[in-house]
Amino acid sequence: MSGTSAQTAGSSAPRAAAPAAGGPVAGDPKGDGGSTAATAPSRARGRAAFGHAGRHAVMIVLSLVSIVPIYWMYAGSLRRPGDILSSNPLPWPLSLESYRYVLDTLDVPVLLFNTLMISVGTTVGQLLVCLLAAYAFAAWDFRGKGVLFLLFVATWLVPFQITMISNYLVLNQFGLLNTLAGVVVPSLCSALAVLLLRQHMQAFPRELLDAARIDGRGSWSTLWTVVVPNLRPVLASLSILLFITAWNEYFWPALVLQRANSVIQLGIRGYMAQEGNNWGAIMAASGLACLPILALYVVLQRQVIDAFVRSGLR
Repeated sequence: MSGTSAQTAGSSAPRAAAPAAGGPVAGDPKGDGGSTAATAPSRARGRAAFGHAGRHAVMIVLSLVSIVPIYWMYAGSLRRPGDILSSNPLPWPLSLESYRYVLDTLDVPVLLFNTLMISVGTTVGQLLVCLLAAYAFAAWDFRGKGVLFLLFVATWLVPFQITMISNYLVLNQFGLLNTLAGVVVPSLCSALAVLLLRQHMQAFPRELLDAARIDGRGSWSTLWTVVVPNLRPVLASLSILLFITAWNEYFWPALVLQRANSVIQLGIRGYMAQEGNNWGAIMAASGLACLPILALYVVLQRQVIDAFVRSGLR
C-alpha cells in the first residue's frame, strides 16, 4: 500500500512541473520576455523618427513664415501694375515698371546712402566700444566688477521708451538734432554685445593672455593681436545683428531727424502716404530697402552659422 502511494507521488511530481500546453517555455525567444525585448528597439526608433520628423516640420513652417512674405514682396514688385493682386505665385510676365517708377518718384540713392552711413557708423562704434568694455570685464580684476557688470547688463531690460526723452534732451543741448550723428551717438553701447563678447573672452585659456604679458605685450596690444583674431567669427555674427538692427530702426530716426527724406524707412513711410494703393511701387521701394541686408547675409552667412554653432553664450 505504501509502495503504491510512493509510486503515485513520484509519478504526479513531473506532471505538476510540466508546463501547460501552448504556454511559454523558459528560454523560448517567442515568449513574452523575448517579444518585448525584440520590439523595444523598434519602438524607440519609431519615437526618434517621429520626433525628428516633427522638428523638421516645425522648422519648415517657421522658414515658410519668414520666407513667403519676402518672396511675395519681390514677386509683387516684378508684376505689371494691373496684375498686382493676381493669385498666381509666379510673377509672369516679369516687369520692371514699378522699379522705374520708384526711382523716378523717390530719391532712393540719397535715402540708402544716409541709412548706410548711420548703420555703418552705429555698427563700427558699437563694436569698438563694446569690445573695450567686454575686455575690461573679462581680463581685468577690480573691486566691484561683478556688481558693475550685473548693473550694466540690467540696462538691457530697460525699454528704450524710458530713456528716449532724456536722450532727446541731451542731443538738443549739444545741437545734434536733425543730424546723422544724433542718431548714432546714443546707440554706441549695447549691453547684449558686451555680454556676448565678454562670455567668449572668458572662454579663452588664461595661459594665452599670460603668455602675451610675459612677451612684453600690454593690454592694448594683447587685445588686438591675441583676442580680436580669435573673435573673428563672433565679431562677424555680432556685426550683422547690429547692422540689421540699425538699418531697420524707425522710431529713433523719426524723432531725431524729423524729416521724411532722411533714411529709407522714413522715406518709404512717406511714400506710402503719397502713393496710397500703388502696392507695386511700395513693394519695389521695400525691396530696394531690403537688398543691402540680404547681400550682407549672403556674404557673411558662413561666419554667422559658424559663430552660433561653435560658441553661443557660454
